[in-house]
Amino acid sequence: MEAVKKADTAVAERFVSSRLKAVALPDFPGTLPADLDAAYQIQDAAIDIFPDEIAGWKIGGIPPVHREKLGAKSLGGPVFRKDVRYAAPGGSVEYGMYVGGFGAVEAEYMFEIGEDAPAGKTSYTTAEAIALVKRMICGVETAGSPLATINVIGPLAVVSDFGNNNGIIVGPEVPNWRDRVLSELTCETFINGKSVGTGTAANVAGGPIEPLRFVAELCAKRGRPLKAGMIITTGAITGIHDVVPGEVARVEFKGLGAIQCVATPLKPRS
Repeated sequence: MEAVKKADTAVAERFVSSRLKAVALPDFPGTLPADLDAAYQIQDAAIDIFPDEIAGWKIGGIPPVHREKLGAKSLGGPVFRKDVRYAAPGGSVEYGMYVGGFGAVEAEYMFEIGEDAPAGKTSYTTAEAIALVKRMICGVETAGSPLATINVIGPLAVVSDFGNNNGIIVGPEVPNWRDRVLSELTCETFINGKSVGTGTAANVAGGPIEPLRFVAELCAKRGRPLKAGMIITTGAITGIHDVVPGEVARVEFKGLGAIQCVATPLKPRS
Protein backbone atom coordinates (compact mmCIF):
# COMPACT_ATOMS: atom_id res chain seq x y z
CA MET A 1 0.00 0.00 0.00
CA GLU A 2 2.85 2.38 0.85
CA ALA A 3 4.47 1.73 -2.55
CA VAL A 4 1.18 2.46 -4.27
CA LYS A 5 0.86 5.72 -2.30
CA LYS A 6 4.35 6.80 -3.34
CA ALA A 7 3.54 6.05 -6.99
CA ASP A 8 0.35 8.11 -6.74
CA THR A 9 2.28 11.02 -5.28
CA ALA A 10 5.03 10.84 -7.90
CA VAL A 11 2.54 11.06 -10.78
CA ALA A 12 0.62 13.82 -9.02
CA GLU A 13 3.79 15.83 -8.45
CA ARG A 14 4.74 15.60 -12.12
CA PHE A 15 1.31 16.84 -13.25
CA VAL A 16 1.26 19.64 -10.69
CA SER A 17 4.80 20.74 -11.54
CA SER A 18 3.98 20.86 -15.25
CA ARG A 19 0.83 22.88 -14.58
CA LEU A 20 2.59 25.36 -12.33
CA LYS A 21 5.47 25.81 -14.79
CA ALA A 22 3.08 25.84 -17.80
CA VAL A 23 5.14 23.27 -19.68
CA ALA A 24 3.87 20.36 -21.74
CA LEU A 25 4.38 16.70 -20.87
CA PRO A 26 5.56 14.35 -23.66
CA ASP A 27 3.72 11.35 -22.19
CA PHE A 28 1.87 10.15 -19.10
CA PRO A 29 4.24 10.85 -16.19
CA GLY A 30 4.48 7.36 -14.73
CA THR A 31 2.42 4.18 -14.75
CA LEU A 32 -1.19 4.61 -15.85
CA PRO A 33 -3.52 3.74 -12.94
CA ALA A 34 -5.29 0.41 -13.19
CA ASP A 35 -8.79 1.68 -12.39
CA LEU A 36 -10.79 4.76 -11.44
CA ASP A 37 -10.13 4.38 -7.73
CA ALA A 38 -6.39 4.54 -8.38
CA ALA A 39 -6.84 7.49 -10.75
CA TYR A 40 -8.80 9.43 -8.11
CA GLN A 41 -6.04 8.66 -5.60
CA ILE A 42 -3.62 10.44 -7.93
CA GLN A 43 -6.07 13.32 -8.32
CA ASP A 44 -6.51 13.62 -4.56
CA ALA A 45 -2.74 13.64 -4.06
CA ALA A 46 -2.45 16.41 -6.66
CA ILE A 47 -5.25 18.46 -5.05
CA ASP A 48 -3.48 18.26 -1.71
CA ILE A 49 -0.27 19.81 -3.10
CA PHE A 50 -1.78 22.27 -5.59
CA PRO A 51 -1.49 25.86 -4.26
CA ASP A 52 -5.09 26.93 -4.74
CA GLU A 53 -8.54 26.20 -3.32
CA ILE A 54 -11.29 24.28 -5.05
CA ALA A 55 -13.98 26.60 -6.40
CA GLY A 56 -16.03 23.96 -8.17
CA TRP A 57 -16.01 20.68 -10.05
CA LYS A 58 -16.15 19.69 -13.71
CA ILE A 59 -18.14 16.67 -14.79
CA GLY A 60 -17.37 14.85 -18.01
CA GLY A 61 -18.75 11.80 -19.72
CA ILE A 62 -16.78 8.58 -20.05
CA PRO A 63 -16.89 7.35 -23.68
CA PRO A 64 -19.15 4.29 -24.08
CA VAL A 65 -16.22 2.08 -25.12
CA HIS A 66 -14.70 2.46 -21.62
CA ARG A 67 -17.82 2.35 -19.45
CA GLU A 68 -18.18 -1.38 -18.87
CA LYS A 69 -14.53 -1.88 -17.94
CA LEU A 70 -14.42 1.17 -15.65
CA GLY A 71 -17.89 0.71 -14.20
CA ALA A 72 -18.89 4.36 -14.59
CA LYS A 73 -20.48 6.73 -17.08
CA SER A 74 -19.05 9.99 -15.71
CA LEU A 75 -15.88 11.39 -14.18
CA GLY A 76 -15.01 14.49 -12.19
CA GLY A 77 -12.19 16.89 -11.52
CA PRO A 78 -11.60 20.09 -9.54
CA VAL A 79 -11.90 23.67 -10.76
CA PHE A 80 -9.55 26.00 -8.91
CA ARG A 81 -10.28 29.54 -7.72
CA LYS A 82 -7.70 31.29 -9.93
CA ASP A 83 -9.16 29.55 -12.98
CA VAL A 84 -12.70 30.91 -12.60
CA ARG A 85 -13.38 33.79 -14.98
CA TYR A 86 -16.49 35.88 -15.61
CA ALA A 87 -17.90 37.02 -18.95
CA ALA A 88 -19.37 40.50 -19.39
CA PRO A 89 -21.94 41.24 -22.11
CA GLY A 90 -20.15 42.28 -25.29
CA GLY A 91 -16.72 41.49 -23.85
CA SER A 92 -14.11 38.84 -24.52
CA VAL A 93 -12.41 36.71 -21.87
CA GLU A 94 -8.78 35.65 -22.16
CA TYR A 95 -7.73 32.30 -20.74
CA GLY A 96 -4.47 30.40 -20.88
CA MET A 97 -3.72 27.05 -22.48
CA TYR A 98 -0.65 24.86 -22.46
CA VAL A 99 1.47 25.31 -25.57
CA GLY A 100 2.16 21.79 -26.78
CA GLY A 101 -0.49 20.40 -24.45
CA PHE A 102 -4.25 19.93 -24.77
CA GLY A 103 -6.79 22.73 -24.97
CA ALA A 104 -10.49 22.83 -25.78
CA VAL A 105 -13.69 24.73 -25.08
CA GLU A 106 -16.99 23.18 -24.07
CA ALA A 107 -20.38 24.90 -23.89
CA GLU A 108 -21.99 24.04 -20.56
CA TYR A 109 -24.99 24.63 -18.36
CA MET A 110 -23.61 24.96 -14.85
CA PHE A 111 -24.97 25.02 -11.31
CA GLU A 112 -23.97 27.25 -8.42
CA ILE A 113 -24.30 25.46 -5.09
CA GLY A 114 -26.36 27.43 -2.60
CA GLU A 115 -25.62 25.60 0.64
CA ASP A 116 -23.03 23.23 2.04
CA ALA A 117 -23.82 19.57 1.48
CA PRO A 118 -24.53 17.75 4.76
CA ALA A 119 -21.40 16.29 6.32
CA GLY A 120 -21.25 12.52 6.07
CA LYS A 121 -24.02 12.23 3.46
CA THR A 122 -22.75 10.05 0.60
CA SER A 123 -25.94 9.10 -1.23
CA TYR A 124 -28.22 11.51 -3.10
CA THR A 125 -31.57 11.34 -4.83
CA THR A 126 -32.33 13.70 -7.70
CA ALA A 127 -34.48 15.85 -5.43
CA GLU A 128 -31.74 16.05 -2.80
CA ALA A 129 -29.20 17.14 -5.40
CA ILE A 130 -31.54 19.84 -6.74
CA ALA A 131 -32.06 21.14 -3.21
CA LEU A 132 -28.37 22.11 -3.05
CA VAL A 133 -28.65 24.43 -6.07
CA LYS A 134 -28.86 28.20 -5.90
CA ARG A 135 -29.01 28.90 -9.64
CA MET A 136 -28.23 27.62 -13.14
CA ILE A 137 -25.67 29.48 -15.25
CA CYS A 138 -24.57 29.49 -18.89
CA GLY A 139 -20.86 28.81 -19.06
CA VAL A 140 -17.80 27.53 -20.86
CA GLU A 141 -15.34 24.98 -19.59
CA THR A 142 -11.81 25.69 -20.76
CA ALA A 143 -10.53 22.14 -20.79
CA GLY A 144 -6.78 21.76 -20.64
CA SER A 145 -3.83 19.64 -19.65
CA PRO A 146 -0.05 19.70 -20.11
CA LEU A 147 -0.52 16.24 -21.69
CA ALA A 148 -1.55 16.64 -25.34
CA THR A 149 -2.67 13.01 -25.66
CA ILE A 150 -4.73 12.96 -22.47
CA ASN A 151 -8.03 12.15 -24.20
CA VAL A 152 -6.37 9.62 -26.49
CA ILE A 153 -4.94 7.75 -23.51
CA GLY A 154 -8.41 7.80 -21.99
CA PRO A 155 -10.46 8.42 -18.84
CA LEU A 156 -7.83 7.11 -16.40
CA ALA A 157 -5.40 9.77 -17.60
CA VAL A 158 -8.16 12.39 -17.59
CA VAL A 159 -9.08 11.69 -13.96
CA SER A 160 -5.42 11.66 -12.92
CA ASP A 161 -4.89 15.21 -14.20
CA PHE A 162 -7.74 17.16 -12.59
CA GLY A 163 -10.31 15.81 -15.03
CA ASN A 164 -8.56 17.62 -17.91
CA ASN A 165 -9.86 20.93 -16.58
CA ASN A 166 -8.11 24.27 -16.82
CA GLY A 167 -10.89 26.58 -15.70
CA ILE A 168 -14.40 27.79 -16.37
CA ILE A 169 -15.99 30.98 -17.66
CA VAL A 170 -19.21 32.01 -15.93
CA GLY A 171 -21.84 33.70 -18.09
CA PRO A 172 -25.49 34.74 -17.81
CA GLU A 173 -27.93 33.14 -15.39
CA VAL A 174 -30.72 30.88 -16.64
CA PRO A 175 -33.89 32.29 -15.05
CA ASN A 176 -36.63 29.93 -13.89
CA TRP A 177 -34.49 26.94 -14.82
CA ARG A 178 -36.54 24.49 -12.78
CA ASP A 179 -39.57 25.17 -14.97
CA ARG A 180 -37.80 25.00 -18.34
CA VAL A 181 -37.94 22.18 -20.89
CA LEU A 182 -34.38 20.93 -21.31
CA SER A 183 -34.67 20.64 -25.09
CA GLU A 184 -35.46 24.36 -25.24
CA LEU A 185 -32.17 25.34 -23.58
CA THR A 186 -30.10 25.52 -26.76
CA CYS A 187 -26.65 26.81 -27.60
CA GLU A 188 -24.20 26.98 -30.51
CA THR A 189 -20.42 27.12 -30.49
CA PHE A 190 -18.32 29.04 -33.01
CA ILE A 191 -14.52 28.89 -33.47
CA ASN A 192 -13.09 31.87 -35.35
CA GLY A 193 -16.61 32.64 -36.56
CA LYS A 194 -17.37 29.15 -37.90
CA SER A 195 -20.12 27.08 -36.33
CA VAL A 196 -18.68 23.84 -34.91
CA GLY A 197 -21.61 22.46 -32.93
CA THR A 198 -25.12 22.95 -31.60
CA GLY A 199 -26.98 21.24 -28.80
CA THR A 200 -29.44 21.42 -25.92
CA ALA A 201 -29.31 20.73 -22.20
CA ALA A 202 -31.05 17.44 -22.98
CA ASN A 203 -27.88 16.24 -24.78
CA VAL A 204 -26.34 15.23 -21.46
CA ALA A 205 -27.53 11.80 -20.32
CA GLY A 206 -30.03 12.34 -17.51
CA GLY A 207 -30.02 16.09 -18.16
CA PRO A 208 -27.89 18.43 -16.04
CA ILE A 209 -29.25 17.04 -12.76
CA GLU A 210 -27.78 13.55 -13.08
CA PRO A 211 -24.18 14.88 -13.34
CA LEU A 212 -24.91 17.07 -10.31
CA ARG A 213 -26.15 14.08 -8.33
CA PHE A 214 -23.11 12.10 -9.44
CA VAL A 215 -20.61 14.73 -8.32
CA ALA A 216 -22.36 15.24 -4.98
CA GLU A 217 -21.82 11.55 -4.25
CA LEU A 218 -18.33 11.37 -5.76
CA CYS A 219 -17.04 14.29 -3.70
CA ALA A 220 -18.73 13.18 -0.48
CA LYS A 221 -17.22 9.70 -0.71
CA ARG A 222 -13.78 11.29 -1.08
CA GLY A 223 -14.27 13.49 1.98
CA ARG A 224 -14.73 16.62 -0.13
CA PRO A 225 -18.47 17.46 0.13
CA LEU A 226 -19.84 20.25 -2.04
CA LYS A 227 -19.69 23.73 -0.52
CA ALA A 228 -21.86 26.84 -0.98
CA GLY A 229 -20.61 28.97 -3.85
CA MET A 230 -19.03 26.13 -5.81
CA ILE A 231 -19.72 25.99 -9.55
CA ILE A 232 -20.50 22.59 -11.06
CA THR A 233 -20.25 21.93 -14.80
CA THR A 234 -22.62 19.29 -16.14
CA GLY A 235 -21.16 18.16 -19.46
CA ALA A 236 -20.34 19.37 -22.96
CA ILE A 237 -23.49 20.39 -24.81
CA THR A 238 -22.13 21.00 -28.32
CA GLY A 239 -19.05 18.79 -28.13
CA ILE A 240 -15.39 19.14 -27.16
CA HIS A 241 -13.80 21.69 -29.49
CA ASP A 242 -10.00 21.72 -29.66
CA VAL A 243 -8.36 25.15 -29.79
CA VAL A 244 -4.86 26.57 -30.13
CA PRO A 245 -3.54 29.91 -28.84
CA GLY A 246 -5.06 32.84 -30.72
CA GLU A 247 -8.30 31.12 -31.66
CA VAL A 248 -11.52 32.84 -30.65
CA ALA A 249 -14.45 30.81 -29.38
CA ARG A 250 -17.97 32.14 -29.00
CA VAL A 251 -20.91 30.30 -27.47
CA GLU A 252 -24.38 31.69 -28.06
CA PHE A 253 -27.03 30.60 -25.57
CA LYS A 254 -30.37 31.16 -27.28
CA GLY A 255 -32.33 33.96 -25.63
CA LEU A 256 -29.86 34.29 -22.77
CA GLY A 257 -26.66 35.82 -24.10
CA ALA A 258 -23.22 34.79 -25.30
CA ILE A 259 -19.71 34.11 -24.04
CA GLN A 260 -16.67 34.96 -26.15
CA CYS A 261 -13.18 33.88 -25.20
CA VAL A 262 -9.72 33.69 -26.71
CA ALA A 263 -6.95 31.23 -25.94
CA THR A 264 -3.53 32.66 -25.04
CA PRO A 265 -0.27 30.88 -24.22
CA LEU A 266 -0.33 29.93 -20.56
CA LYS A 267 2.25 31.55 -18.32
CA PRO A 268 3.84 29.97 -15.23
CA ARG A 269 1.49 30.18 -12.27
CA SER A 270 2.42 32.63 -9.55
